[in-house]
Amino acid sequence: MADVEGALPIAARRALRTTLSLTKDPFVEAIPKVELHVHIEGIITPELKWKFSQRNGETLTHPRTGKVFSTLAELQASHDTLKPPDEGRMDNAEETLSFFESYYGGFEVLKTKQDYFDLAMDYFEHAAKMNVRYCEIFFDPQGHTRTGVKWETMMEGIREAQSKAEKDLNVKSAWIMCFLRDSSPESAMEHYLAALNYRDMIVGVGLDSNEDRRPPKLFEEVFARARADGFRLTAHCDVGKTYPLEHIRQAICEIGGTGAERIDHGLNVVESSELMELIHHKGIGMTICPWSYIRHQPMDEVFERIRALFDKGIKISVASDDPAFMEDTWILENLLVLKKHCNFSNLDMLKLMKDAVDVCWAPEGVKKDIVGELDKFSSHLSNA
Repeated sequence: MADVEGALPIAARRALRTTLSLTKDPFVEAIPKVELHVHIEGIITPELKWKFSQRNGETLTHPRTGKVFSTLAELQASHDTLKPPDEGRMDNAEETLSFFESYYGGFEVLKTKQDYFDLAMDYFEHAAKMNVRYCEIFFDPQGHTRTGVKWETMMEGIREAQSKAEKDLNVKSAWIMCFLRDSSPESAMEHYLAALNYRDMIVGVGLDSNEDRRPPKLFEEVFARARADGFRLTAHCDVGKTYPLEHIRQAICEIGGTGAERIDHGLNVVESSELMELIHHKGIGMTICPWSYIRHQPMDEVFERIRALFDKGIKISVASDDPAFMEDTWILENLLVLKKHCNFSNLDMLKLMKDAVDVCWAPEGVKKDIVGELDKFSSHLSNA
């Protein structure tokens, strides 16, 4: 695919990230937050990779050249999507390939229960600093089991971190198990059945990884089983002109019998007034990750589309996606860049967060507590 006019190359994204780090917005920083689209594997920084590999006696190599990384500095230098030597802009196809190479390389360093505990705690500690009260975190079990990791190793490390975060950091959480759409439906079902042992942790199932020629309907059997068993359903409908609107239609109308309750990404739905109306009518939530999109689409188009969803009354939840691969941008930075480029007011930001509460799958008591906190901010604004 050719380069996209107006999409931000790496150097420009770094500059924007620096600008955001200097932005002080006490209101956005202070409001309680709900995050519904973050991949636990997407927070594995070079520093975490190095820490785990050194602890476990593992060798890290460059995914393309096979060169062994002998220092953390070498690993850090390779991390920004395996960029060309001149740091020029990659086209979308090249950056997508590079992202997945780096992303799945992170699975290789996770070996022990302590690794999974440390990884989850790294996210929870970031979340707590940004006043995230509740989060639903994606994880890709197929990517872990194929490296030889046992379910017990993965889930018990995560469970201990989840418990500690709720107790010590006031961050409540649930987990969404994603099926890798570039793996087989049979593998998805095998992992789904194994996940039934962790019903107390896993609230829903999703679909992620490379969407190319892998529509949601391929996984209908496992989605139908999950719905029958009481799991909530969502699916990635990745943003970009190469991903057909038909994938969104299948996600919201067909999977699990009547369609998913949320979709992840799917920004190109604005190209169809019929699908926009259907999402609004069905009350389907959309998880939106602005920083992910400015890597592949024109800036103006990205924020015009998000604004169109908001103005339509579609409930959107802003989230961070894969911070370690997106210039260290978390939910706070995504909210800040959205507020600026969509010209959102503080009242608009409160509506975004209340909509996120509404479409999340937390227990009603948790939702009520967060809405109560948000209402206090509403009162302050109305009295200002």
